[in-house]
Amino acid sequence: MTIEDLRRIAKRRTPKAAFDYTDGAADGEVSLARARQGFADVEFHPAILRDVSSVDTRVEVLGETSALPFGIAPTGFTRMMQTEGEVAGVTAAEAAGIPYCLSTMGTTSIEDVAAAAPGARKWFQLYMWKDRDRSMALVDRAAKAGYDTLLVTVDVPVAGARLRDVRNGMTIPPALTPRTVANAIPRPAWWFNFLTTEPLAFASLDAWSGTVAELLDTMFDPTVTYEDLAWIRDQWPGKISVKGVQTVADAVRLADAGVDAIVLSNHGGRQLDRAPVPFHLLPEVVKEVGSQVEVHLDTGIMSGQDIVAAVAHGARFTLVGRAYLYGLMAGGRPGVDRAIEILSGQIERTMRLLGVRSLDELELGHVSALRRLG
Repeated sequence: MTIEDLRRIAKRRTPKAAFDYTDGAADGEVSLARARQGFADVEFHPAILRDVSSVDTRVEVLGETSALPFGIAPTGFTRMMQTEGEVAGVTAAEAAGIPYCLSTMGTTSIEDVAAAAPGARKWFQLYMWKDRDRSMALVDRAAKAGYDTLLVTVDVPVAGARLRDVRNGMTIPPALTPRTVANAIPRPAWWFNFLTTEPLAFASLDAWSGTVAELLDTMFDPTVTYEDLAWIRDQWPGKISVKGVQTVADAVRLADAGVDAIVLSNHGGRQLDRAPVPFHLLPEVVKEVGSQVEVHLDTGIMSGQDIVAAVAHGARFTLVGRAYLYGLMAGGRPGVDRAIEILSGQIERTMRLLGVRSLDELELGHVSALRRLG
């Protein structure tokens, strides 16, 4: 019935290392907890006696219509979580009429994702590597394959301290050790699929044997600046969005630089722990740059109510990562479909109960922060 239900099923069906890679965050996981608490602290203010016999959940995002105010966020190593991986995500997005974003660290090629869902709206998420030519070769491949938006992620100069992965001895791909074999006993279906389907292949590199943090620190470039962003902008023919914005000042600078959208995000709490809560940052950023650039949001979204609150706070669009991955791990493509269905139903019901018929009618007056009694 809820994304949390899917999470519980996913935890039962997925080996600990793969589940914790999805579920976990950096250091003490404070950023993720605060992001979810920020949504939990929302108090809605409904209007009554409104005709809400029908509601419209469509939104214009980066020049095209999305059937819902959320899309599927870029997630790395997705086939490690469940073997249908990116194909399950993009085909579910196609069926729902929402955008799908492929990660640089995805485990299905740019071209294979495009071929799996030719009618889907596809975005490509780019990390800048130390090897600039290799990065731009990916950009060229994405453009040729029909991806219309480049989502440049800027909050990973180095890998965050994802301690669950370290404690689990997490490697890419997962290795069979005495610990993982013991963990596999109650999860035979996952291991059977993993060992009998096509080996993990990456969207952007041939192979890797080591930890996630080692891979990120080997590939990603800590010298990337605004000048590099301008260089990318000049070479990409479509829309460009910048993900990982965490201050008003950076939002203003990016708007002045002429990007099409910014994504307020602390990487799902997976990079800098105790980073700003994107939902809390949202109203001030919208006030400053909302007339110049689309403001999108991710991190901490676990329900349709969270998405409605974000839109009421001024977000044009949202991205969901863990929420759809819990569905994927719970049941492959049908699980992703169910995650989207849950979020969609919650959005529609919340809009009706608030007395609004379209997303444009949502405004700051519909939400406030709950005042806790001392």
